[in-house]
Amino acid sequence: MYTLMPLAEQAAKLLKQRKETIAIAESSTGGLISAALLAVPGASAYFLGGAVVYTRKAREVLMAIPNEAVRGMRSASEPYAMLLARTVQQRYGASWGLSETGATGPTGNPYGDAAGHSCLAVAGVSEQVVTLETGQADRPLNMRLFSAEALRILVEHLSR
Repeated sequence: MYTLMPLAEQAAKLLKQRKETIAIAESSTGGLISAALLAVPGASAYFLGGAVVYTRKAREVLMAIPNEAVRGMRSASEPYAMLLARTVQQRYGASWGLSETGATGPTGNPYGDAAGHSCLAVAGVSEQVVTLETGQADRPLNMRLFSAEALRILVEHLSR
């Protein structure tokens, strides 16, 4: 967590300066992105909420994304990550939506992605989706690396 704090603090500062808000939809990071942003004092000024969308049931209940909306789309993919980012932004009425979906390890996921695979997306005034491949099977390490990359992308967009 402490290694994520510099990026979380930078994102928090920029969100406050811009008077903007964020909502998070994360999967394999298990809430670590949200936790890092919430660890910064004054988080209530910019953090609207988040969801750990780890299962199909969570996607349906927490995000209200029906199975029909993801037909032909697989989890841990760039289109799915962008769908999550846009949906969480809209559902919370946030300036920004940030999402993560991937395979932390120690093995890959049922879709054929190796451990260390993550798709991350930001949606707001500008949008971006990226795929990160760490090449690592260490679950806690990947959770931290995925979270750091998500925060880095967020800071990049907030700095524009």
